[in-house]
Amino acid sequence: MSKEIVNRVAKSSLVTIDLEDFYPSGERVLFDIKDWLLEGLVLREKDFRTHVDTHDWSTYINKYVAITCTTDAIIPDWAFMLVALQLEPYAKKVVVGNLELLESLVFQDIINNFDASEVNNKPVIIKGCTNKPIPLSAYTLLINKIKLAAKSIMYGEACSSVPLYKKKP
Repeated sequence: MSKEIVNRVAKSSLVTIDLEDFYPSGERVLFDIKDWLLEGLVLREKDFRTHVDTHDWSTYINKYVAITCTTDAIIPDWAFMLVALQLEPYAKKVVVGNLELLESLVFQDIINNFDASEVNNKPVIIKGCTNKPIPLSAYTLLINKIKLAAKSIMYGEACSSVPLYKKKP
C-alpha cells in the first residue's frame, strides 16, 4: 500500500513572491547624448536644440529610457531635462543615469504599489533565482515594504531557504 504524496508547501499559508513575475515588459534603452556634442565633448546649444527638434522621438514608444553621456563632457542640466521632456510622451519611464539606475527606479515604482496586506501575518519566501535582471535594491525595498505585515521572511526556494526575518511575539 503506497501513501499519497502530499505537497505540504502548497497546502501551507506560505506566500512566495517572485519579483520576476512583476518584471514589466518593454525594451530598456540607453540614450547617449554624446553623439549630439561637437567631437563628443562640447555642447553647442544651437546644434543641440536642432538635434532635439529633428529627432524622431516616436521610436521610444513603450520603452524605458536612461539618458546619459558616456564621454567626459560637462553637460548642463538643462540638456538632460530637454531630452527628458521630449521622451516623456512616448517612453514608459525616463531617468537620467545608467540602465542599472533605470531598473532600480522601475522596481521602486512596482514595489511602492505592492499591496503588503497580501502577506499579512503569513510566512513569506522571496524567490531568489531569476532569469531577468532584478536589481538587488528591489529585494531590499520589498523586505522593507512587507516586514511589518509578514510573520516571517525567507529568501530562496521552499526546499532550501535562508531565514531573514521573524516577527517578534
